[in-house]
Amino acid sequence: MIALHHVQVAIPPGGEDDARRFYADGLGLTEVEKPADLRGRGGAWFRAYDDHGGVAAEIHVGVEDPFTPARKAHPALVVDRLDAIAERLAGLGFDVDRSQEHTFEGHRRIHTFDAHGNRVEVLERS
Repeated sequence: MIALHHVQVAIPPGGEDDARRFYADGLGLTEVEKPADLRGRGGAWFRAYDDHGGVAAEIHVGVEDPFTPARKAHPALVVDRLDAIAERLAGLGFDVDRSQEHTFEGHRRIHTFDAHGNRVEVLERS
């Protein structure tokens, strides 16, 4: 394997705006337009870019009906400013769990849940 292209998380029908609040406003990812032939399915795509403009991470948010949040399975994103992101998420009303902050060698980390209850891990190299 060379690289991971994207991770998909589920949302309920009509949940796109709440997903934008978490993934774009909270985590700072950039929403990108879905290909035309996939737009009718709903959902949204979000990307993070590296310092050279390359795609560093991509999360696809897809509509599932019936919807069940992923409480254990989760994406984990490596960031540069963990505390700033944790504060931004908390300011937007998302719970930030720091109970495992120092339990992963070489990293600090938090866990949170998106607007639909999907678990998300955010790490910073220490």
